[in-house]
Amino acid sequence: MRGKDLTEVEINRKVTVVEIHGGHRMKRRLETLGIRTGCEIQKVSSHILRGPVIVRIGNTRAAIGYGMAKKIIVE
Repeated sequence: MRGKDLTEVEINRKVTVVEIHGGHRMKRRLETLGIRTGCEIQKVSSHILRGPVIVRIGNTRAAIGYGMAKKIIVE
């Protein structure tokens, strides 16, 4: 079963990253935020009309652009 992308997750839901569809630079950028395959993240909020998605990784919050969030597959 294919997971859903981060933009489709309900707010305050904890999910596990299963795949990242993106190039080397995008994956490296996400790794600096602590987001990598196998890690658990929580979607804190998102903005209407394709705005940034706010996630919690451990005790840290990060804003991820809508396009980048679409490429993060979770379950």
